[in-house]
Amino acid sequence: MTAWIEQVKWNSDGLVPVITQEFESKQVLTLAWMNKDALQLTAEKGHAVYWSRSRQKLWHKGEQSGHQQLVKSIRMDCDNDAILLEVIQKGGIACHTGRHHCFFNELQEGQWQAVEPVLKDPKDIYS
Repeated sequence: MTAWIEQVKWNSDGLVPVITQEFESKQVLTLAWMNKDALQLTAEKGHAVYWSRSRQKLWHKGEQSGHQQLVKSIRMDCDNDAILLEVIQKGGIACHTGRHHCFFNELQEGQWQAVEPVLKDPKDIYS
């Protein structure tokens, strides 16, 4: 590991939250997590690699779906405890639900409502 990665304030699980934002539109696509290996690979390979907390393994975004995130910049916040990735989203789909981004539920009149369309059926993406 290089010195820059040691400047990140990792949580007690060795993770840091990562906000992923579309480079051109600046729309937030997702919130995910990285460990040191994921951040190192992201910097080296130029595409997003996350840590899957549910599967307990590295997750190369788009490896199965083809919807890779090509990294334009990696930024760290002022407290050194959050990362911002600016990416070009391949295929226009960042969310495993088949939507452009993961923030498709909006609070309306005391209920969460899905307000973004499904662009592609997840069964077609992950089959």
